[in-house]
Amino acid sequence: MENNNKSRGVDGRAVLKTATYVKSGAVSMIIALILAALSAVLTIIGPDKVGDIANEMSDGLFTGIDLGAIAETGIFLAVIYTLSAVFGFIQQYIMATVTLRISYRMRGELSAKINRVPQKYFNENSQGDILSRITNDVSTLQQGLTNSLPTIISAATQFIGCLIMMFVTEWRLALISLGITLGGIVLTVLIMSRSQKYFIARQKSLGELNGYIEEMYSGHDVVRISRAGDEVGAGFDRLNGEVYDANWRSQFLSGLMQPLMNVIGNVAYVAVCVVGAALAIQGTIEFGVIISFILYVRLFTSPLTQIAQGMTNLQTASASAKRIFDFLGSEELSDESDKTETLPSVRGDVEFSHVKFSYPDSPDKIIIKDFSADIHAGEKVAIVGPTGAGKTTMVNLLMRFFEINSGSIKIDGVPISDMKREDVHKLFGMVLQDTWLFEGTVRENLVYNMEGISDGDLERVCRVCGLSQFVHTLPDGFDTVLSESTTISAGQRQLMTIARAMLQNAPMLILDEATSSVDTRTELLIQRAMDKLTEGRTSFVIAHRLSTIRNADLILVMRDGDVIESGTHDELMAKGGFYSELYNSQFDNAQSA
Repeated sequence: MENNNKSRGVDGRAVLKTATYVKSGAVSMIIALILAALSAVLTIIGPDKVGDIANEMSDGLFTGIDLGAIAETGIFLAVIYTLSAVFGFIQQYIMATVTLRISYRMRGELSAKINRVPQKYFNENSQGDILSRITNDVSTLQQGLTNSLPTIISAATQFIGCLIMMFVTEWRLALISLGITLGGIVLTVLIMSRSQKYFIARQKSLGELNGYIEEMYSGHDVVRISRAGDEVGAGFDRLNGEVYDANWRSQFLSGLMQPLMNVIGNVAYVAVCVVGAALAIQGTIEFGVIISFILYVRLFTSPLTQIAQGMTNLQTASASAKRIFDFLGSEELSDESDKTETLPSVRGDVEFSHVKFSYPDSPDKIIIKDFSADIHAGEKVAIVGPTGAGKTTMVNLLMRFFEINSGSIKIDGVPISDMKREDVHKLFGMVLQDTWLFEGTVRENLVYNMEGISDGDLERVCRVCGLSQFVHTLPDGFDTVLSESTTISAGQRQLMTIARAMLQNAPMLILDEATSSVDTRTELLIQRAMDKLTEGRTSFVIAHRLSTIRNADLILVMRDGDVIESGTHDELMAKGGFYSELYNSQFDNAQSA
């Protein structure tokens, strides 16, 4: 029942949240809306004065037309219409300025919110959908506030003012016009009540389509080599069809409003002309009254069209506001302002004690069952095991990307749960299997979010990583902008992320498949660089190529969420257990290849 109610008309809670959100610009918006109302009031005065001109001309056909009175009335009309235009311009300027500031602030809050939501939110929602909320939905809401509110206020003022003036001028014609118009109002309300669900569906389906496009285009090479173009095309067609269907239904229903108002206006015109002519022939009203009423009917039905269009835009804005505030109101990471534990000097001792973990969306599926390990400062620890054993999950827990169910993880004897997340993150440098470079210069990519890095530091790190020759072959060296047109291999991308980790100079390191995208020669180069980088630092290395971790101080062998073996390479090989089987199978595969 709740969902059904949400889909009827404008979403009340979204409107209320929007009203609360924009209170900082409320005074300016109220001034703009008052100016919109004044502009409408000045417009309403016009028809009555035009009727006076018509009466002057009809009365003067036999006695002489008073051109001075007509000129005076004409100047008065010019003044009020000019003031109406000026007021309209000022209110548009104010509304545009205020709403742009609101959208600027809203985008900033959405961006900040991304850093406060737990990792599970990104597992449950596509990146494209989140992007759509920050871009499309904010722009739609801003346009709705800029155009819809002043239009509705101005049109409502004009409607009420015209109604009053029509009754003052000739009540019988006013009743006829009002009776015809009421039918249109009823139909408009019925259409709006049924169309809101399609506006919500439109924004939702657009977000899903954006998410799908982002995923498929980012993996375009995989799609091609997998010959999955037809399947991807079918998925796109399905989502595109949903966007089309929601757009068509919402636009069709909202598009009925303006033609409907035009028909009602034309019927009112005819009724006023017929009845007004009969009253004029009887001598009940003057000719100028008919002229005034024809103009009033136009001004009377026009606001209904504007209100209908404004409500249509407001429906779309309401749907966007709901998606925005759903994201802003989503669950956040717990407040840690009360946590004061820090590590002013880091040794690098790490202790896992009976760690148990399951993902929040699958609490019954235990990923890490009972993990315990003691790592001493400066040790190079390799975590190996088959896919799904829990290797990367352990690193995520160490970084507090997720919270453990039970047990404890300590660094230098301090539980990381007693430290702020950002303080934990500062302790680690990371190199992941999935490289991340953005469109910017080589220098900006290497020193990302770091200060005080000199060209000498960059040169030294690039020499260690084997990037020096690559950088110096670029047109502008470190100032070369990396973009889609820049040719850079997967191995070079990985080397750049490794160089970035070296520049961070964090006391501990996490290397998740850091050499997975490089050839054998580059792998050896990276291994030498890594050996130098990890000197004196506690480092965690996740690797499938077991040959790369032979010199590790401690190897933890994981299987089904538990550590089943631990020791050095020679110790584990001597045992002839699971690790030995893994290592020998890789060696045999390499020989057969």
